[in-house]
Amino acid sequence: MNDNASPPASSHFPPASRRSPGMVALVLLTFFVISLLTNIIGPLVPDIIKSFELSLTLVALLPFAFFIAYGVMSVPAGMLLERCREKPVMVGAFALAFVGALLFSTLPRYPTAIVSLFLIGAGMAALQVAINPLLRVAGGEEHYAFNSVLAQIIFGGASFLSPFIYTYFVRNLGRPGSETKPLIGLMSKLVPPALPWVAVYWIFAALVVVMVVVLAVVRFPVVVRKEEERAGAWAAHKELFKNRTVLLYFLGIFAYVGTEQGVANWISQFLLAYHKYDPQTVGAGKVSLFWGLMTVGGILGLILLKFLDSRKVLLGFTVAALVFLTLALFGPGSLALVMFPLVGFAASVMWPVIGSLALVMFPLVGFAASVMWPVIFSLALNSVSSRHGSFSGILCTGIVGGALVPLLIGRLGDAFGLRQGLLVLYLTLGYILSIGIWARPLIANETLAMKKKGEAA
Repeated sequence: MNDNASPPASSHFPPASRRSPGMVALVLLTFFVISLLTNIIGPLVPDIIKSFELSLTLVALLPFAFFIAYGVMSVPAGMLLERCREKPVMVGAFALAFVGALLFSTLPRYPTAIVSLFLIGAGMAALQVAINPLLRVAGGEEHYAFNSVLAQIIFGGASFLSPFIYTYFVRNLGRPGSETKPLIGLMSKLVPPALPWVAVYWIFAALVVVMVVVLAVVRFPVVVRKEEERAGAWAAHKELFKNRTVLLYFLGIFAYVGTEQGVANWISQFLLAYHKYDPQTVGAGKVSLFWGLMTVGGILGLILLKFLDSRKVLLGFTVAALVFLTLALFGPGSLALVMFPLVGFAASVMWPVIGSLALVMFPLVGFAASVMWPVIFSLALNSVSSRHGSFSGILCTGIVGGALVPLLIGRLGDAFGLRQGLLVLYLTLGYILSIGIWARPLIANETLAMKKKGEAA
């Protein structure tokens, strides 16, 4: 995210002398853990369908349960933060995630998976609300832009790694001789032989326990927000929802997260259903590449924003995402393998690469999507003159798009086929494209040309 994506916060720390690199490291570690828990669902989809004999609609209820928790928790978490401060909220959020992970680990059933993912999602939503202002305080306002970019890179890196954790367990659990490996030997006693992928949630439960212990012993800085940065009461949110601009950008965040999760959650199943690629190796690898290219694209997008108006960057990346998506859905299998990840990159930058084969195009979707979140968020906050804290909470509530769009794709997929269901993404990307046309921010992003012009004046 760029430095306009979150409103500023001040602190009791004096300017440089008492900054806390350790606290910055803790926040970055929290981003890493959030990403691991959030973006593992996509690689698991084919195994979940097979293990529980589910339709596409029923399996889509799993990401629905996770992301609907973001919609439910984002605004209340902001209010809770005003009362209880960051440390108790973060400990409580990780405790929720632990209960969710342990519940599914010990009772790996479809109904418990729904409850488990809702609890984990609620915890992750509260963490997202808490750690952004904490990052500004601990690292210093003058370093917030850099630290925010670093956090997004770490977030993307964790999403890149999580499918490999899944692949490691499904390829080793049950294999003769692998029980001699300490972790595999332990998991073979905890995980049903027919459900080796459940080991991922045992790892998550253990990781969350470690985070709770670390948070319990760490001393937190005091974060003091200006009045316009506070989350605000329900009355403030109601008033903002009457603003047409607020609603339009809320729909923008809804469309973006719906696109991101709509691609990530269905890549592996699409490659299996239409091109017979192994979901435990090829499918998981392409989901990993999707998130990896989003990270690369985000870096490239930040560079482009120093030279181009953010609306032009958004338009270019969205057009690229539409091209990559089309090639992924209707091209041969090897093309889809590249283009789906590049849609994520395009959600971050323009890189219209046309390969020869579906293995290529799906990763490219991720590349194309990488700049969409920070650009939409910054355009939104720069389009209103006050109550940025409440507006941020409303925008984060738009993350429910990650619940509803994959569910809609699954429902249509059951009725007409997964390829036809994925055509919904043309609607979400079309709306994002429109933002680049109608957006009129009060403050435009500063480019190098604008900076030089200002210095000359």
